[in-house]
Amino acid sequence: MKYRKRPVVIEAIQFTGDNHSKCKKFIGDRYDKTLTYPNCTTLEGVMRVREGDWLIEGEIYPCKPDIFEATYEKVED
Repeated sequence: MKYRKRPVVIEAIQFTGDNHSKCKKFIGDRYDKTLTYPNCTTLEGVMRVREGDWLIEGEIYPCKPDIFEATYEKVED
């Protein structure tokens, strides 16, 4: 059997290395930059956020750029 992922509209922000305040505003207290690198709290625990990673709404988790681009396409407002 074959299955296709259903299209879902999500909100996300890409961590650029210098947009900490925007990431913090996007996910709130789950974003933390008190360590030497930023991290976010997910259902699986604390995960490191690296430059280029996307933070995805809802559960909030970092997603590598290549996986994000293969999974999602930009939706025009």
